[in-house]
Amino acid sequence: MIFHPAVIALLVSSVAITGLVLYSAGLGVTILRRWDLASGSELQLALERRTYLVSTILTNAFAFQLVSLFLLVFTADRLHTQFVGAMCASGTLNADPSGYPALLLKLITFFLAGLWLVANHVDTQAWDYPLVRFKYAALLLLAPVLLVELLIQGDYLLSLEPNVITSCCGSLFTSDAHGVAADLAALPARPTAIAFFAVLISTCLAGLGFRLWGRGGFLVALLSAASLVVSLAAMISFISPFVYEMPSHHCPFDVLQGGYNWIGYPLYLLLGGGTLAGMGVGLLAPFRRIPSLRRVAPQIQRRLALASATLLALFLALVVWLILSSDLRLLGA
Repeated sequence: MIFHPAVIALLVSSVAITGLVLYSAGLGVTILRRWDLASGSELQLALERRTYLVSTILTNAFAFQLVSLFLLVFTADRLHTQFVGAMCASGTLNADPSGYPALLLKLITFFLAGLWLVANHVDTQAWDYPLVRFKYAALLLLAPVLLVELLIQGDYLLSLEPNVITSCCGSLFTSDAHGVAADLAALPARPTAIAFFAVLISTCLAGLGFRLWGRGGFLVALLSAASLVVSLAAMISFISPFVYEMPSHHCPFDVLQGGYNWIGYPLYLLLGGGTLAGMGVGLLAPFRRIPSLRRVAPQIQRRLALASATLLALFLALVVWLILSSDLRLLGA
């Protein structure tokens, strides 16, 4: 194991968050069976006090879970000097078979935790806490995912040994290699760019349309999910080469380094925040019919839709700026 403050922070935070969620999931079993707001029983009063405390704690825990995705990538990037052959986070993640699965699980729990925070925020705005059962049922599903993430991430971080020979982006994100990364790198730049701009612009317009008319929540969520997938593919296919000004360099991690002005961090933050907000719009759509949420849910949906459209528009603007300011000509322009 490499003793690095960020590694220790990731391990400790994952253990703490997983433990809290497992405890809360156990409480959720009781809530699903016994929760009755109309009751004045001692059990109901105890459940109300515990849910208020647990929700407050989980809000902070899941907020850190969002940050931990970027902390893992940041840590992998900073540790690349410890491994022979690694030049960025790609090499560090490839230093152990658990590296990329750990990153994928971090990405999944990023969105699951974010959506739980959206539901929890809406629930606290109503006097009767109508989403209590939904939130704790979600925890029952989220708990095993976090547990698997803890185990795989722990296996990855604890297995890292300095001076291990690894492969970096030059052999992974190239059209001559094999695997998903190579397939994405081999995507033709011009068609991928057309799909990228079409999906991102459609998502922004759908978000603005929902802001104005309050309709199409599920469409916003669907397009946001599509934007995430298409944008990650585009980062490898054509956006990264514009940053590096090298048509054969497709690594999505080098953009996080100082040599490229850490441009990857605003790119990924805008993309993650925008798509998460858009998915939140769809998450809240079924709850608009609940009497105590008829006013609150649409208001929060409109805020999320505007946030999604704004963040994704800024992401698009930044990508366009990178393309126009680059000396590379990759799209036939």
